[in-house]
Amino acid sequence: MGKFKVSILGATGMVGQAFVLLLNDHPYFEIKHLVASDRREGKKYRDSTRWLLPGKIPENVGELELESIDKFLGEKKNTENKIVFSALPSDVAAEVEPELSSSGYFVFSNASAMRYREDVPILIPEANVDSISLIEKQGFPQAGFVVTNANCSTTGLAVALAPLRKFGIEQVFVSTYQSISGAGYPGIASLDILGNVLPYIEGEEKKIQVELKKILGVSAEVYPYCFRVPVDFGHLETIWVKFEKQVNESDIREAWEELSGESFGIPTMPKKPIAYLEDSFNPQPRLAFAGDIPGMVVFTGRLRKENNMIGFVLLVNNIIKGAAGGSVQNAEVFVKKYGRVLGWEK
Repeated sequence: MGKFKVSILGATGMVGQAFVLLLNDHPYFEIKHLVASDRREGKKYRDSTRWLLPGKIPENVGELELESIDKFLGEKKNTENKIVFSALPSDVAAEVEPELSSSGYFVFSNASAMRYREDVPILIPEANVDSISLIEKQGFPQAGFVVTNANCSTTGLAVALAPLRKFGIEQVFVSTYQSISGAGYPGIASLDILGNVLPYIEGEEKKIQVELKKILGVSAEVYPYCFRVPVDFGHLETIWVKFEKQVNESDIREAWEELSGESFGIPTMPKKPIAYLEDSFNPQPRLAFAGDIPGMVVFTGRLRKENNMIGFVLLVNNIIKGAAGGSVQNAEVFVKKYGRVLGWEK
């Protein structure tokens, strides 16, 4: 069987553009449908998209015509193009994604609308790859499903903490310094953010508290503060963790080093999902697109122990690993685990 034909909902937005970059020339997937607002219907992707990411619009994708959501929903009879990547706003996703899954589609969503349902996984392969099996509680393989990825800040935190669960995570104190791209486009008014830091992002702190516990399967206390900073891409986070067991810096480094990306067997997983940087001035947001698979590596640094707590800094690319890239990895995990069930041979 050839590549799996896929659709991107919200294709012209920043996360939608990241889906386009990641799915173009992907070994498993081929972009078949690009879905956007009604006013863009019938226009070529390149003519209707203000490109916001590094690089250019892929030539072959730029020639595809955009479809409206209504048109796409009205043609839900196509059994060939079952995989859908959703970059829809949460309010729209709350209506569209359940409709698609109930019609037999496999929805990989970046939206928060369905993250908190018990039968919907918030999947991060490095942290809870086995949670993909929750799609069976949604009725798969007889029915469609929704798989979500986490909030962008939660994603980096969960990747860094997942190998440390064996030490018994009791408390997590985290401050996030989140780039303006996390607010989408056109995003935050320039008068609010230029030369300034905003000490509050609505809903963000609660998302971290709820999602981290669901993803890691821990009952730890989580105390977040979230800030918006005048940086284009990359979310920087400072973390302090209290463990049940006595641990030191070398224990943490060893746990991170043991996490092998190759063990997952999926195309967009870096060889080392967590990269520790020795330089005290790193990680920095300017490294957001670094790594053997650009944008997919979580960088850590400035590891130290104070009393009985471990502190460190991390950087996650909020658009790639923290958004579209996470969804693509989730779809790869699905194909790897369930492809044969559907007669797919990947």
